[in-house]
Amino acid sequence: MHRSVLMTAVLAAAVAMDSSAQGPDTSGERVYAEHCAACHDQVGARIPTRDALAKMSAARILRTLDFGLMMSIAYPIRRDEREAVAQFLGTGTDDLTPPASAFCAAGQSIMSGPARQSWTGWGPSQANTRFQAADSASLDAKDIGRLELKWAYGFAGDVTAFAAPTVVSGTLFVGSAGGVVQALDAKTGCVHWLFQANGPVRAAMTVATDGRDTTLVFTDQNGGVYAVDARSGKARWTMRVEEHEATRLTGSIAVHDGVAFVPAASWEETRSIDPKYECCTFRGSVTAVRIRDGYVRWKTYLVDEPQRTGTTAAGTATFGPSGAGVWATPTVDEARGLLYVTTGDNYSHPATATSDAVVALELKSGRIVWKQQTLPGDVYNSACGSRGANCPEDSGPDYDFGSAAMLVRTAQGRDVLLAGQKSGVVYALDPASNGALLWQTRVGKGGTNGGVQWGMASDGRNVYAAVSDVVRLQSVSGAAPIGGAQLDPVLGGGLTALRVADGAKVWFAPSTPCAPPRPGCSPAQPGAVTAIPGAVFSGSMDGHIRAFAAADGRLLWDFDTVRSYETVNGVPATGGSLDGPGPVVVAGRVFVSSGYPRFGGTPGNALLAFGVPGDGR
Repeated sequence: MHRSVLMTAVLAAAVAMDSSAQGPDTSGERVYAEHCAACHDQVGARIPTRDALAKMSAARILRTLDFGLMMSIAYPIRRDEREAVAQFLGTGTDDLTPPASAFCAAGQSIMSGPARQSWTGWGPSQANTRFQAADSASLDAKDIGRLELKWAYGFAGDVTAFAAPTVVSGTLFVGSAGGVVQALDAKTGCVHWLFQANGPVRAAMTVATDGRDTTLVFTDQNGGVYAVDARSGKARWTMRVEEHEATRLTGSIAVHDGVAFVPAASWEETRSIDPKYECCTFRGSVTAVRIRDGYVRWKTYLVDEPQRTGTTAAGTATFGPSGAGVWATPTVDEARGLLYVTTGDNYSHPATATSDAVVALELKSGRIVWKQQTLPGDVYNSACGSRGANCPEDSGPDYDFGSAAMLVRTAQGRDVLLAGQKSGVVYALDPASNGALLWQTRVGKGGTNGGVQWGMASDGRNVYAAVSDVVRLQSVSGAAPIGGAQLDPVLGGGLTALRVADGAKVWFAPSTPCAPPRPGCSPAQPGAVTAIPGAVFSGSMDGHIRAFAAADGRLLWDFDTVRSYETVNGVPATGGSLDGPGPVVVAGRVFVSSGYPRFGGTPGNALLAFGVPGDGR
């Protein structure tokens, strides 16, 4: 497709809204009056007026509500209401077309590098260990201290860089908060093609190969599932796996034998802040979809269908059971014919035995084979932060699993399932004995935004677990950060190495306090960890990406990403807090997405590529 035609299609899709998803009572004018007018009908130095908003495009306003400056205000608002108010206000246009110089030269083939040097989805293998072997990493631990910035890419129109890259045969695929999927040359950052999804694309794309066809399967955060031709960027099919309005898809898709396993979680916890919201009806699920044509092979819900359970003190109906969302990538155990998923908390009573658990499903049918619950009775939603009407009685601590289970083969040839929880505890389970507990070790204090958040890594000998344990301070005067929180610049974070065999602590690398303290800065380390032979990479909310020696935790490399960058695509870009996806190491390059303000951190919109001097790449 010609570049100008391609970008016209991209921009048209960005502006278009899915009117079929709107309820009959959805009115942008009503939503504006109820949620926006009190601020934007006033005149203030920091608040754009309604006239100023009208000069923006609907797509830009929606990006701002989804993952921009207004996201902490907009989370309790239904998606169709956000779309309606964006359409009601926006009349301007977006011009996100990259310059011609940003595109790869004619004749420069996509995916023309070595096939063995890849990182697809949540990690290089279906075991989800986030360990890159030496031949694929092509980065020696002794050279890590010499890493330097090779190129930077800016996500146009965004203030969040939360997407995890996938790298296949020399091409990098990455989504954005604005829903644009980029296919970039991993060596130079030039653009092969762009694809516009219908919502923010956070999860790393997973690659499926069938004969001559290479397909990217991925999700957006609004419930869309996509199969896109990796070479051309053209959609093969799109679908939804859940019809619930609050569906939120954050975990990468697992692929096995031509089938994509799609995990589903939701925004419904935040909807419950509204005392008029009938909480709660979302059910976590896994859906098996045939990659060839999008046919659903099976679907498994993690809780039973919700029923009316009562009425809140505010007079709103209550429903349950609910929740047990699957936030992370499923783990494939081909030898046992099983698929392992980790689950979130329940949102409303009654509590179930499948929340805060590791659950094994049969690959062929989705039947639940066994489950191991680590914290019974964890019933929680966001209304509990202020003890609102929808907060359940005896509410739990919100210690669910946000990270994938890892299937680790030890040096002794034994398989162990490892799972890190927001409680700050790492669990080892025996997959050969229906998930029987082998050991558990505490690595952090834990909390609603504490403990192990997005993922650990393992080289078979050790498991490396970074913790968030972010500390929020009382509000102070002055401008609040995007995430709506003031963060302690000293407390939080830390990286622990545990021995896989018995859970014993091998070493601990403490976090580094913010110096100097600044808004949005915290030493918390909620992002996923990545390992290569001899080294472990961990990012921090202070914006630093650091590498530690796998043997003893000694610091090998430290780079502060919070700065402005001259980008290869000409988009102004800055780095920010590191959260969510961990770094990706492929073919001598370390790729880092920088800028995650969701929990009070520093915004940013940069994708960074590091390598050693004179690496020839």
